[in-house]
Order: sequence, then C-alpha cells, then structure tokens
Amino acid sequence: MVKKIKTYVKLQVPAGNANPSPPIGPALGQHGINIMNFCKNFNLKTNNLEKGIPIPVIITIYVDKTFTFITKTPPVSALIKKILGIKKGANKPKKEKIGVITNNQIRKIAEIKYIDMNGTNIESMISSIKGTAISMGLTVQD
Repeated sequence: MVKKIKTYVKLQVPAGNANPSPPIGPALGQHGINIMNFCKNFNLKTNNLEKGIPIPVIITIYVDKTFTFITKTPPVSALIKKILGIKKGANKPKKEKIGVITNNQIRKIAEIKYIDMNGTNIESMISSIKGTAISMGLTVQD
C-alpha cells in the first residue's frame, strides 16, 4: 500500500552539520516528525561531502509522520566559491570584480550539477553557470 503524502519541505542544510536548531527544527517540528532521526540520517548521508557546504534537501512527510528525503547537489554559487576559495560574491558585481573563473572550472561545475538537471544539455548549463559567475562579480576567462 502506498503511503499518503502530507507535505514536502525544501531546505538547504550544511553537509554533515544538521541539528535541531533553526531552520530544521521549526520546519520539521510543525509536521510532527522526529527531528533527531532526520538529522542523524542526513548527517550519515552527507558525511562524505565537504563539511558545511549547503546541500538542498527535499523532505517528503507522510500522514503517518514518517518521512523520506532526497539530497541534491550544492548550489552553483557554493560550488563557485569552493573552487575559487572565496567567502562571498562582490557587493557591487557590475562595478567590482573579485576574481576570474576559467571555462574549465565552469565545465567542472556543470558536470557536478548535471546530475540534478534532467533534460538540460551541458552547453545550456555552462551558459547558466557563467551568468551566475558574472552576477557574483567574477570575470569569465576562456
């Protein structure tokens, strides 16, 4: 028999650092699921990733207060910051440039994100990642 779905909850949780404090506790507690159980399972699933990198997670909560969850790849901006070793993007991206990203680095990010993007070709993903890099105040170098 198929379980009846109550709701979906989408969060971004740091890899390996899930704990019952906000935003996880309030988001899941209002649906009556075991928050510590989610935190333990999420941390186990993400312990092979770099600690602290934000991981999008979609939690399916069922009527009987059980849950399942799916993790996605980190956001493009987080991958760019990780590859370039920067803390944040530019405050005024049109006026100040904070660094340079190469096409090879962009292709690496596209290959990582390709898992989540069903039906999108790699070239359109590369174009999208370039746009994100530019909006962060980076210069794209061939």
